[in-house]
Amino acid sequence: MAYGISTYAYFWRFSERAPRPMTLPEMLRDTAELGGQVFQICDYAPVESYDAAQLADVKATAADLGLTLELGTRGVRPAHLLKYLDLARQLDVTLVRSMLNTADHRPDTTEAVALLKESVPRFEDAGVTLGLETYEQVSTDDLLAVVRGVDSERLGVVLDPGNSVARLERPVDVVAATAPHVVNIHVKDFAFTRRDGWVGFTYAGCPLGEGLLDYDAMIAAVRAARPDADGINQIVEHWLPWQDEGFDATARLEHQWTQHSINTLLRSE
Repeated sequence: MAYGISTYAYFWRFSERAPRPMTLPEMLRDTAELGGQVFQICDYAPVESYDAAQLADVKATAADLGLTLELGTRGVRPAHLLKYLDLARQLDVTLVRSMLNTADHRPDTTEAVALLKESVPRFEDAGVTLGLETYEQVSTDDLLAVVRGVDSERLGVVLDPGNSVARLERPVDVVAATAPHVVNIHVKDFAFTRRDGWVGFTYAGCPLGEGLLDYDAMIAAVRAARPDADGINQIVEHWLPWQDEGFDATARLEHQWTQHSINTLLRSE
């Protein structure tokens, strides 16, 4: 399994809160410097407006740095997915992550299967895999019903068990159910902490290995269920809350968490 970093690991550093938001080439260079092998351009809207020359520059930068590129978006409408398939071709991407819902479209399983059956054959022809992420808006059972309903070797699951906790699904159950279909893994740890006065909890990210994610068991389950597990990339993400001390403190911690995650993954080999 190769290790990499997502745009979500730079969430605050390219946000509007940054005095000078990081650019995509800067994120690529930082990923390479940290020891990452893959970079997932995930939910990064600007890439949709890049012209051919800009895409060629991103592709060339990644190649020069020895990075494999992946893409991430949301939704299952055929026109949108085929737009990302075109981006994938131009960037030499072979994995596109998506999610079933968007802000204005929440298909049920029947509609999602029908829509994906329109676009997935094009992914098959292009040799590009589409992965649907586990998350709280869609039950894992429904997500798997869609994947099985389309029944394509080029459609699978992007496993992120922390997302499904908000649906009261246990991470261990999500891992066990999805393992045979996993094509990509988002690696982020998470924990509950008590609110002031012990009134309720905050559910947020934490450094890898310090929270509730049983990373070793997750990887073991995927390896046991997938003969091709070595070809599945692990992508570092974070749920890092904004720090009260401001941007500099938040950016510094974001970098530290990313370096810690990559170092932890490299030690796990």
